[in-house]
Amino acid sequence: MLSDAPLTKRQLGLLLVAGGLVAALTVLLVDVFRASAFAGLGPAQLLALGVCALIILLGLSLLPLGDRLA
Repeated sequence: MLSDAPLTKRQLGLLLVAGGLVAALTVLLVDVFRASAFAGLGPAQLLALGVCALIILLGLSLLPLGDRLA
């Protein structure tokens, strides 16, 4: 029988940081590969990058909490 190992706050923090970085990179890459007349980041992309930054900061705040269960 398989038992699920509990997730620690450090692991959850790492997952949030990694997810935020991947999402931010995706937002930026969409702008690079999109062929449109508008150059630069639009308001929706800036909002998405802000949300990604908040997710990364949340993940970083969980890292020092160590091996406590999430």
